[in-house]
Amino acid sequence: MTARVGVTGATGRMGREVIAAVNDRDDCELAFAINRSPDGQSVGGTEIEPAADFETLLVDREPTVVVDFTGPESAREYASHCAETNVAFVTGTTGFDADDLEVLAAASDRVPVLRAPNFARGVQALLNVVGEAVRNLPGYDVELVETHHNGKRDAPSGTANRLLSEIEANGEFAERTHGREGDSPREAGEIGVHALRAGDITGEHEILLAGNHEEVRLTHRAEDRGVFAAGAVDAAVWLAERDPGRYEFADVISE
Repeated sequence: MTARVGVTGATGRMGREVIAAVNDRDDCELAFAINRSPDGQSVGGTEIEPAADFETLLVDREPTVVVDFTGPESAREYASHCAETNVAFVTGTTGFDADDLEVLAAASDRVPVLRAPNFARGVQALLNVVGEAVRNLPGYDVELVETHHNGKRDAPSGTANRLLSEIEANGEFAERTHGREGDSPREAGEIGVHALRAGDITGEHEILLAGNHEEVRLTHRAEDRGVFAAGAVDAAVWLAERDPGRYEFADVISE
């Protein structure tokens, strides 16, 4: 089956990359691309349509899946509309609060929903090994540094929070310390977290584990946003044939 993909946030950094990724593949095709303020724009020869027409486009263009990289408020709205029209929903949006996650969970009762903070396969590999590293190095100090472009809104990044959850699940940590200032010696059981925002950096995450006169560094660096778009489209094609429920990018990778 050829997946028919709708794209939200089409003129944003990731929206443009997703459109290009869809157009480069044979197993999917673009159903529509929308943006809050299209202003007659086009991306890769694709006309960008108004987000206000989203509900109509879901019915008229019959997408099998929507890929979303926008913001929490928009994403929850799009997810609800997809649930009403039986369209699968993939989102790489980050910064969701508890209420937003409840909306996504409700949508997943009716359609397949996949939410991931990062669609790079290398990040998934990092998630797979970081817990083992923490378990093998008990008592080591842990610091996480993430770096992104100067327009990124949420800090720490969604990927950093996912990595932190994996670290905490596999070690004995009492708290996260976000940056340090003044007289601030390291406390036992803390995880240092540092968010850097500069230039047009695509994304970098480094985990430092130090102790016993040694250090281990686990690093992922994305050099092009196309890697995220390729993963998101992999997820979209895979999700289009799934039953309703909540899925993760790890489910796509495992198959």
